[in-house]
Amino acid sequence: METRLNYPGFTTRAFLQRHIRSILDFYEPVARDPAGGFFHCFTDDGRVYDAATRHLVSSTRFVFNYAHAYRLGYGDHYRQWARHALAFVHAHRQPAGHYAWEITNEGRVLDGRAMAYGQAFVLLAGASALEAGIAEGRELVDDAWKILETLFWEEERAAYADERDASLQRLDPYRGQNANMHACEALLAAYQATGEQAFLDRSMLLAQGFTTRHAAATGGQVWEHYTTDWRPDWEYNQDKPDDLFKPWGFQPGHQAEWAKLLLQLAQHNREDWLLPTARGLLDKAWERGWDKEHGGLVYGYAPQGGFADAHKYFWVMAEAIAAAWRLWRACGEQEYLDKYKQLWRYAWDHLIDHKHGAWFRIRSREGRAIDDLKSPPGKVDYHTLGACWDLLATGGQSEE
Repeated sequence: METRLNYPGFTTRAFLQRHIRSILDFYEPVARDPAGGFFHCFTDDGRVYDAATRHLVSSTRFVFNYAHAYRLGYGDHYRQWARHALAFVHAHRQPAGHYAWEITNEGRVLDGRAMAYGQAFVLLAGASALEAGIAEGRELVDDAWKILETLFWEEERAAYADERDASLQRLDPYRGQNANMHACEALLAAYQATGEQAFLDRSMLLAQGFTTRHAAATGGQVWEHYTTDWRPDWEYNQDKPDDLFKPWGFQPGHQAEWAKLLLQLAQHNREDWLLPTARGLLDKAWERGWDKEHGGLVYGYAPQGGFADAHKYFWVMAEAIAAAWRLWRACGEQEYLDKYKQLWRYAWDHLIDHKHGAWFRIRSREGRAIDDLKSPPGKVDYHTLGACWDLLATGGQSEE
């Protein structure tokens, strides 16, 4: 595995600020579609390879990216960019009363399903805009909250169901943690933007349910898939360990993402289970998911042991970086600072594009390129920008 001898100061604010700028700069000249919204599909060198596809996840994540970029001082023009992205989210809104999963740039529906995962990101987009002082975000917050409550919330299970068809008449029997994890994230953001306690209470309820109650039945880790009555479904997508939204196996990236969320929640609610649960999630993900031969955290590992998918994904490393830093700040234990630096070194060597900017989406187990699609629908570097902003919000970096 090729490595570099000289690395930047991963624990400095200056490095993080420069790195954020390098990611924004990749998208800056090519991403904005003057006709509406943003392009979603970019090759490694920034070429738009599909100008028509508009995925709800990317549409909403662009709002997150540019609302934060504006609020945190990376450029006043990002306020207009965030509003431009926000306006296009409404193009996903369907007469049936939800936001469609995938449409074209002209608004033609490609996939009209109502996905709880997608509605959660509508909520996150609205909250991000509102926190940046963009008043139009409030409408999205209220709309997405209503949709999640009326179409997906299962009160007796204290969790959100996953998917309805385009007519909203059929609720799919599948249940999953991924939509609930991002709902937890979005609800926390809504609380931060509005100060309304109901959002924080629901975020805490989801976090405790999935990282303690459900995880107690799966070895202290968060399993991905469940039956309709919320029992672990060990076979769902067993032939698809590389699925983008519903992969089989335990996901190190999701253990890390939950750990980060628990530590974010601990800033608002100091319940004594949050920190040890966060530690357990990242520790187990590292124990079973770190590739000792080639470095990096793998995409997934099997319940019985062994890697389910050994590819290295950008978002897995980014979420683990944020979780390791937060754990170091919370515990003061050197092992988490060491993990933080180790993750950055792997990303620097294999996942960060030093020529064109931003992060490559995926690498082979050995760290080699497998395609030239830097940002297909769903990516737009929300995870990498979000991780860097979370590091800066957590604090503890030196200036230089």
